[in-house]
Amino acid sequence: MHPTPRITEEEIISQCKTGNLKYQEVLYKLFYGYAMGISLRYSLNRDDALEAVNDAFIKVFNAIKNYNTDKPFKAWLRTIVVNTAIDRRRKDLKFQLNVELDNAAPLSSHMGTVDNLNAQDILKMMNELPAIQLTIFNLYEIDGYNHDEIANMLTIPVSSSRVYLSRAKERLRKIIRHEAQNHERSAG
Repeated sequence: MHPTPRITEEEIISQCKTGNLKYQEVLYKLFYGYAMGISLRYSLNRDDALEAVNDAFIKVFNAIKNYNTDKPFKAWLRTIVVNTAIDRRRKDLKFQLNVELDNAAPLSSHMGTVDNLNAQDILKMMNELPAIQLTIFNLYEIDGYNHDEIANMLTIPVSSSRVYLSRAKERLRKIIRHEAQNHERSAG
């Protein structure tokens, strides 16, 4: 039995640029998990995330001839996946943007202490956020977009992006404080 030679990412991308369907499948399989992880943060459910991933890969294969190999492929792919997932959600988010921002309650800066949170607990808490707050939180805190970029992506005012991020953080603080109180009660 002969070992199969390892194909490099550069070779895969080079072959995809020529339109080679076999290598497009290899690229899809290689980066599917990465893309799905990103898409899940911006989608209502797994089916929506999968549709966004598939749409994103179609965009990747259509635009890969223009991909600059001097830049990291993952970063380029991430941008396409985020934008595709946001585009799919944009219609739903517009309905949630009709909230009067002028009457926003002042935000507290107090943060409770929580020692026993794991990643799954944090994700569960994040899923309790309204979709617009979760989307902006993900874009700003996890993917590193600034408020100008977020406002442009979601077609909202920059000030709205800031308010929704503040509300998301405050809501997470309240959820964490509530969880901490429940943990103290059950431990005591």
